Amino acid sequence: MRAMSLRTRFAPSPTGQLHVGNARTALFNALLAAHAGGEFILRIEDTDAERSRTEFEVALLVDLSWLGLRWQEGPDVGGRHGPYRQSERRASYRSFTDKLAAKGRIYPCFCTPAELALSRKAQLSAGRPPRYAGTCAHLTDDEIQARLASGLQPALRFRVPEDGATAFEDLIRGLQRFAHKDIGDFIICRADGSPAFFFSNALDDALMGITHVVRGEDHLANTPRQLLILQALGLQAPRYGHLPLVLGQGGAPLSKREGGGSLQELRHAGILPEALVNYLARLGHVYARNALLAFDELARDFEVAHIGHAPAHFDQAQLEHWQREAIRHVDAERLWDWMAQAPGLSARVPAAQRSAFIELMRGNLTRPAEARVWAEVIFGELPDLADAARSVVRAAGHAFFEVTMQAMRGRHAGFAEFAKAVSAATGVRGKQLFMPLRAALTGMEHGPEMEKLWPLLGAARIETRLRRAAELGN
Repeated sequence: MRAMSLRTRFAPSPTGQLHVGNARTALFNALLAAHAGGEFILRIEDTDAERSRTEFEVALLVDLSWLGLRWQEGPDVGGRHGPYRQSERRASYRSFTDKLAAKGRIYPCFCTPAELALSRKAQLSAGRPPRYAGTCAHLTDDEIQARLASGLQPALRFRVPEDGATAFEDLIRGLQRFAHKDIGDFIICRADGSPAFFFSNALDDALMGITHVVRGEDHLANTPRQLLILQALGLQAPRYGHLPLVLGQGGAPLSKREGGGSLQELRHAGILPEALVNYLARLGHVYARNALLAFDELARDFEVAHIGHAPAHFDQAQLEHWQREAIRHVDAERLWDWMAQAPGLSARVPAAQRSAFIELMRGNLTRPAEARVWAEVIFGELPDLADAARSVVRAAGHAFFEVTMQAMRGRHAGFAEFAKAVSAATGVRGKQLFMPLRAALTGMEHGPEMEKLWPLLGAARIETRLRRAAELGN
């Protein structure tokens, strides 16, 4: 296959917020295209007029851009295969419906939802897979005209051959075969004139020159129907690959309640896009390198053959791992902009000490709000001691902190020299030395490296806090 000939797409419906499972599908298609030097297309499937919302489409574009994905064609950038909203392509769908009608491959179906539900129930009760019973498959012209004259509006069904099977080589799962007798005639156009997913999705892929489609395994049963449509129209079908679903901690397909949430929620919570991209790229796909990788590096090493067949489980702990890695590698300016999302942070951190504060925080937080807490601890008034820290201070005792205040009269290059002087005067070492000092100066048992904290606290704050600790130690 020549470079630039591979074309993938992501085709979301604007009926809600983009979630982690959808984002992984978009990412895998983008990585596959970039790996081959091909093109990644964004198409909006908004034929569900009742549920599609403009605000959801806007949110999709924001989320995908935040994730770092770039598409070469789409509703916002245009392209030679537009329009890229299905609601703007209905004339094209009607023309292909006419072609299928001329070939005798579709017919009007007047069955009501209640009749179809009853038929489905009867088939399931008899132990048969539910499929359309063919009630309207052989209506005469007179019968059709009579129903139309009575005001009934038909859906259009595709005639599936009674014998044989449709087979295809799945990019991920290998050979797949579906017997036609198990498929049954299916609707390609609803009674209100709107195209069904099987029809519009398959047509757009062919007309936009899509060569490869990576999508969730919940679409696997759709594929033979779409292949039959494209075959009947003489159109080229893409190669399909069906991803195992992403499961939540409870073992159910990932949803908002099962963990992961929407990209909007993750973004507002402070997750960095580099962290999410690196996590999702490895969610069901194996990379040899376990380091934080840029998109181009992820694309270079992306292989469909490295996608597993088992369901992937969303693991919040793994996402947090990549969050820490992203924070560790991001440049200082971006890290500050990210931390400054926390209300009041910019006003609390003195401009002259901003760079030192950024580097202090780099390895000690996973969310912007944590930076705000430490800004208060370092630059604010005396912090209230947590219960555990208060116990540590009291256990060290008044005499210990009297010595620390005396040690402050000397000149120390940093915390290490100061602690060494306190140790020499008290004979206290190790945890019994460092824990009381940290608790007294920060109000906490754990936190950033004290050597880096020391110059930000400044001598005046240090002396005030040591004096307060001596009073608590009485």
